[in-house]
Amino acid sequence: MSTRTPHSPFVERSPEEERAHRKARLAAAFRIFGRFGFDEGVAGHITARDPERDDHFWVNPFGMSFKQIQPSDLILVDHEGEVVEGTWPVNRAAFAIHSQIHAARPDVVAAAHSHSRHGRAFSTLGRELEPLTQDSCIFFEDHVLFDDYTGVVNDPAEGKRIAHALGDRKAAILANHGLLTVGRSIEEAVFWFVTMERTCEVELTARAAGTPRPIDAEVARATAAEIGGELAGWFSAQPLFDWIEQVEPDLAEPA
Repeated sequence: MSTRTPHSPFVERSPEEERAHRKARLAAAFRIFGRFGFDEGVAGHITARDPERDDHFWVNPFGMSFKQIQPSDLILVDHEGEVVEGTWPVNRAAFAIHSQIHAARPDVVAAAHSHSRHGRAFSTLGRELEPLTQDSCIFFEDHVLFDDYTGVVNDPAEGKRIAHALGDRKAAILANHGLLTVGRSIEEAVFWFVTMERTCEVELTARAAGTPRPIDAEVARATAAEIGGELAGWFSAQPLFDWIEQVEPDLAEPA
């Protein structure tokens, strides 16, 4: 059964209701990442800004499998890196990257980063994605290459540099590292990540087969305007969330 109506971004909720909603969707997002194989050991994180405390975000407990996370497992972290709610530690890289993105982008509710296979492979090429397919156009003129890998991101100063490079775009390719996406909803950030990972796979496949022919810039720009906006990202994610709630019913914790 579809749950789209109560999940609509246009529904007004109290802060408490919105917090519960974001935590439920964030837990579902981790299950989606787990199902798609975007987990790699303890690497990777998705964050959601708290609806009342703008300088706090909810994130996965460091060391817990994406495939097991429930809303009650999520931890609340402030922009000093302190765990305010929850008993698990926070991934230092998650704090270093996400605290700076949330600080620099008050429009961003959620940010996602993991070491997905094709994103990692594409990140070694030192280039941005080309508009080779309709789906590729989602990222046309709306993603960046952060071409300065200096090791594991444990320093907020490095996170600040990533946030600065991201600017007002929806996604970044972190050279020799992986992908990063942001959104005004958890669903939007998750869909951008999923489709960006697949876009990397398609471009890698096309380049291995020959010399791809990109879409004309004017056409790519018009296509991006139609399918690359905030609402399009949120709506495109709905089938994923409907599916994960059906196949993993333990996401719905008992009241």
